[in-house]
Amino acid sequence: MGLARNAPGAPAGGPACGAAPARPAVPARAAAPAEATAPAQATATLSGSERGTRARIARLILENGPATATGLSARLGLTPAAVRRHLDNLLADGMIEGRTARSYGTRGRGRPARLFAITDAGRSAFEHAYDDLATSALRFLAERAGPAAVGEFARRQIADLENRYRAAVGSGSASERVTALAQALSADGYAASASRAPAAGGGGEQLCQHHCPVAHVAAEYPQLCEAETEAFGRLLGTPVQRLATIAHGDGVCTTHITAPSLLKSLNRDRRSSPAMTDKAGGTSA
Repeated sequence: MGLARNAPGAPAGGPACGAAPARPAVPARAAAPAEATAPAQATATLSGSERGTRARIARLILENGPATATGLSARLGLTPAAVRRHLDNLLADGMIEGRTARSYGTRGRGRPARLFAITDAGRSAFEHAYDDLATSALRFLAERAGPAAVGEFARRQIADLENRYRAAVGSGSASERVTALAQALSADGYAASASRAPAAGGGGEQLCQHHCPVAHVAAEYPQLCEAETEAFGRLLGTPVQRLATIAHGDGVCTTHITAPSLLKSLNRDRRSSPAMTDKAGGTSA
């Protein structure tokens, strides 16, 4: 538990990673209208095959992040024209949005590639049923066994993630471990990134998760976020502190990882402090 809170050097006020726009607070889920239960049902006149293909395209974008029509056509084995037709319908239904791909270095002639990203409405269509079921189950558990049971459930669920990530994180430098953790999270759909924390706050690293598959559930049961943060601290072997969460209305989940140099300095200060020495040795009055 101690690794998850009050990480030394965490910036006061917790600046979130700047790559994602801020979102409004996540509201409690209301019953979704029938037409929003899945992208495949947005147009009733579609054939079963058409609906299935459209849903596959939306799911690929959801799980793998923004994609181009060409990239999607290669993964699905369809022509770019066929994929664009489905993308146009998903755009019209508000399930995805178009973006211009960033260009690094010298770009050749022609229009820049267009990326397609999932919208909140598109994400909601996939996640709504799961969110409602998970929230109901945790509410039942809390009513029958108390809030502590929800925390124990969250820690047990996150234990599988922690075990899978341990080998990926490895034992490199602090920066390498944070980067490896971000890559492992991204592979699981969290769209994570790692960066240096502001020097003014004591340095260290920042871990940013731009997607949370359980945001609406965690808005009611923050034990899920707490268990995840504790697991990050154990995996990285240093104190961490959650500065912002999507579940609480921030645009991104931001975790500050204490710089090892700062941690060593604090430990030296503790050992050299007479008050702390007396307390540790049990000699103080």
